[in-house]
Amino acid sequence: MRRTMQNGLILVTIISLTFLTVSIEGKHAMRLELVHRHDSRLTESEMNQTEAIKGFIHRDILRHQKMKGLIGPHKNRRKDYETSQQYPEMEMRSGSEYGIGEYFVEVKVGTPGKKFWLAADTGSEFTWFNCLAMQKKKKKSHHVHLHREHKGGSKSKKRTKKVKSKGKKNKNSPCKGVFCPHRSRSFHTVTCASQKCKVDLSEMFSLSYCPDPSSPCLYDISYADGSSAKGFFGTDTVTVDLTNGKRGKLRNLTIGCTRTMQNGITFNKNTGGILGLGYSKDSFVDKAALQYGAKFSYCLVDHLSPVKVSSYLTFGGLSNVTLLSEIRKTELVLVSPFYGVNVVGISVGGQMLKIPPEVWDFNALGGTIIDSGTTLTTLVDAAYDQVLEALRKPFANFKRLNVDVLEFCFDSKGFDERIVPRLAFHFAGGTKFEPPVKSYIIDAAPQVKCIGIAAMPDGGASVIGNIMQQNHLWEFDLAHNTLGMAPSTCT
Repeated sequence: MRRTMQNGLILVTIISLTFLTVSIEGKHAMRLELVHRHDSRLTESEMNQTEAIKGFIHRDILRHQKMKGLIGPHKNRRKDYETSQQYPEMEMRSGSEYGIGEYFVEVKVGTPGKKFWLAADTGSEFTWFNCLAMQKKKKKSHHVHLHREHKGGSKSKKRTKKVKSKGKKNKNSPCKGVFCPHRSRSFHTVTCASQKCKVDLSEMFSLSYCPDPSSPCLYDISYADGSSAKGFFGTDTVTVDLTNGKRGKLRNLTIGCTRTMQNGITFNKNTGGILGLGYSKDSFVDKAALQYGAKFSYCLVDHLSPVKVSSYLTFGGLSNVTLLSEIRKTELVLVSPFYGVNVVGISVGGQMLKIPPEVWDFNALGGTIIDSGTTLTTLVDAAYDQVLEALRKPFANFKRLNVDVLEFCFDSKGFDERIVPRLAFHFAGGTKFEPPVKSYIIDAAPQVKCIGIAAMPDGGASVIGNIMQQNHLWEFDLAHNTLGMAPSTCT
């Protein structure tokens, strides 16, 4: 059975470079700090490197399966209401325990605004928060469908009193670590009978169930591993930082209030949801593009680097970006909610590999996705086999190591990255993306290096993950359908 792998601590050799500083000024652009899950602000303990790799791979495989189901002929993703109406309370487990490799941004939601760390995900169009249901008693149906059902009226009353008394002792309870929509003056529930629920949100997994016109519009997002997120839709104000030092507001942004995550990994006490950066109507990107300009960009630093530096996500103009060369552009393929790119080939050491052209063809259910939520770069077998064979040749004299979940690993004693042939992705129009060696020859454990590209079965899209994207500026221009890229220090 083929095995795969992922990035650990990368030791960076500092060399002398001649570089070009390009200052791209943006007026009133929106700028959000990107923080990796391993950052001390989001985790309380260091993660075992090998276990982190296993977690990354597991997550990437499931994510790739989800992508495969969404790319292709258009399908309405609205679900018919299922018989089960329960929203059982499930254990909320920290995603960091499984090495999930997302980057996070901090935003404020509601009025008054409350801060949350959200996973920034270009493979999802849906922004949702870990929420408590609205504490409204005027309409019983809200309680039936948004709260866990109680057995017996007396028990329900006692439980309510207990929560209230607890709230007096601790002002942060019961809304500590979660978004309580009933405490936001700007929050409005999307009703199930509305056009927004029945049509606009059908692509965001809204349910068809509508017992009463004033009942909330519910959603149930299913993932490839059988897990699901359940909750209800609403609109609210999200406050963000601007590059001019002020703050901007995205009003009436469609968000989800997730009540439960079943059978899957959720978030720890420091993280509270997903910032959907996928391309779709009613998405965060849609709203931000209308307000700040139809483009966004990010530059990812080494997420496990010991150096305390930050990455940034910017909507609108770019600000003080240091580039090592000019920005090169290629066509951006919008495969809602994903961002695709037309790859025409891959070269190793300057030699183009003989990869069947249908591997890169979206019309043949292939293609390539740029995804910040996937950690490893994954290639379908027809491409992966050739890339692996070409990259492994320089390591014939290195001792092979058997690492549990990785395909090709070796003892890194005596390793010098100058022996590694350069990997390059060739895009339509002549644009070439050449990642640094450390983005594909990675550290899996102390003194253990591996080829950091994963294999996926044929019949799906390949994915350029966030490790391969590191140390490059990526600019997504939605107005002109172009993807820009340039090597950068990301500082």
